Amino acid sequence: MMMALFRRNGGVMFDGRQIIPEQWRALWLQRALMGLATTLALVFTPSLNSQALAQDNDVARLLERQTQDLLNAVSTGDTSVWDRYLDANLIYTAEDGTRKTKADLLKEITPLPKGISGSITVSAFEVRFHGDTAITTHNDLESEDCFGHPLKAEYRTTDTWIRTPQGWKLAASQVHAQLIDPPAIHLSAARLDEYVGVYRLTPEITYTIRRKGDELTGERSGRPVQTLSVEAADVLFVAGQPRSRKIFLRGAEGRVSGFVDRREGRDVPWMRIQ
Repeated sequence: MMMALFRRNGGVMFDGRQIIPEQWRALWLQRALMGLATTLALVFTPSLNSQALAQDNDVARLLERQTQDLLNAVSTGDTSVWDRYLDANLIYTAEDGTRKTKADLLKEITPLPKGISGSITVSAFEVRFHGDTAITTHNDLESEDCFGHPLKAEYRTTDTWIRTPQGWKLAASQVHAQLIDPPAIHLSAARLDEYVGVYRLTPEITYTIRRKGDELTGERSGRPVQTLSVEAADVLFVAGQPRSRKIFLRGAEGRVSGFVDRREGRDVPWMRIQ
């Protein structure tokens, strides 16, 4: 701050005001204390921020541990863990889309049947804090042995935790099953040629399938060419799009007459025109 200090008539002019020596000493002390407070704030603020960050990191590790405890309890059927960590008003959306309450989940947590064993491991754990609420997201890697046959599955879960007097409680959870492409099979060139042609959705939108060697490609009008893979006879898919399949239809004579774009049970029909 720019200050104009000069003496006049036995007093002092401070910011355009005349004050007596006693007032000057009080004002000087006030300004000195304000300066000290500012200095202390600059010194201690980084320390306070570091403490807050450390506390957040501690809570993040706690929530990751509690999440792993919940998943471990699935295999053992230990309902006490789920009862301890779940909020009474929990909203849970399972990987199949069903909504469940805490009571529903506690009924489902039972030991795995004979012949089946497995584990679920938490990975890629992240957390964001909003006051006494924490949003976490994580990958859950499942390894299962089903009567001697190894099975793998991966889930992406988003959880909402709230801080309560009894500790952090899970208030909401949504589980998404990570989809992967099916294994592709090989068909002869003659079989692949059965799918080659032009298919129409509308007068303006067509889909052209071509064969080059042992590979099929599909091109929708106005869009890039895609490589088509074969899941089974008359079932094609595009790698990286596991939600969709192209299911081919045949007429009475056995010739391909069109296909449907099927996404999660819902079909969009295409008619063969060439």
